[in-house]
Amino acid sequence: MDKSILDKINKYSQTELTENQVFVFNVILCDNDIDRDFERFSDDALEQLKSLFIGKTGISDHNPKSSLQNARIFDTEIISDSSKKTSDGRDYKYLKASVYMIRTDSNKDLISEIEGGIKKEVSISCSASSRKCSVCNCNKNTSSCVHSKGKKYGSQICHTVLSDITDAYEWSFVAVPAQKNAGVTKYFSSDNANIKNSVADSFLKDAEKELHKDIIRLAFIKGGEPCVKAMRLVSFGMDIKQLLELKKSLDDYGSENISSQLFRKDTSSEYSEFSTK
Repeated sequence: MDKSILDKINKYSQTELTENQVFVFNVILCDNDIDRDFERFSDDALEQLKSLFIGKTGISDHNPKSSLQNARIFDTEIISDSSKKTSDGRDYKYLKASVYMIRTDSNKDLISEIEGGIKKEVSISCSASSRKCSVCNCNKNTSSCVHSKGKKYGSQICHTVLSDITDAYEWSFVAVPAQKNAGVTKYFSSDNANIKNSVADSFLKDAEKELHKDIIRLAFIKGGEPCVKAMRLVSFGMDIKQLLELKKSLDDYGSENISSQLFRKDTSSEYSEFSTK
């Protein structure tokens, strides 16, 4: 492990931690694409979140109990991918965070689940003082408009642009994140000096197992037990490319039926608080 990584981690520890004591991995916290709730972060919002998430803790299901704190962000970076476009045609950008955990007996199962790709979907909790309609630019925190999220007006799908981020609270492991791409991307193995991709560099069978699990989870969300049974039959014998295409189809199908995952916590406050579950 590079000494600069340990130096950043040790800014948050009371004692000097060694490489063997920590488990390090990367997560995509959020991006600038339109999510399942027809909302997206502006590029400026990503920059603000980049600073605000330094030092923030990771929990589970946005449960604020201190006993569920199991990880901390020690570095962040915005990645631009010009080869990929958002659903409305903009250059894709995402906020990547580097995270560390202390290796203990109590969290060794969690670490194994992260390494194995079981625990990978994440979402964030933050405050946005501006929620503008993509069609008319109306700030929905202070007024309302006639446009409906998810409805097409001319050539564009109406969505809400989140900006002017005032605070970032935490990030969580969740079952279904509002943003499709949010989740664990890489982990660092202390037995190897290389950063490894937890999916692409895994054994082929492990990758296939993870895709099958994702498909079954999405099938249950989209259509319940009958859909799960159908997907088990359909996906049997598929290769990775076919499984990825099937998962994408499930991701894209019926997203308007999923309950809102970006919700206001306190409507009486000066700024609206949101949490992506």
